[in-house]
Amino acid sequence: MKEVTAKEVLILLENKIETGQYNDSVHKITLMTARDVIKKILATEF
Repeated sequence: MKEVTAKEVLILLENKIETGQYNDSVHKITLMTARDVIKKILATEF
């Protein structure tokens, strides 16, 4: 199994949000929150 980087997860999340690959508005907000948290961690910790 390949290890996935935070940047790869970020790209995946952004793609899912942009292409509408979510179940409902709550799922979309969850994806957006995860994306924002990852961005903040990458910007402040590294």
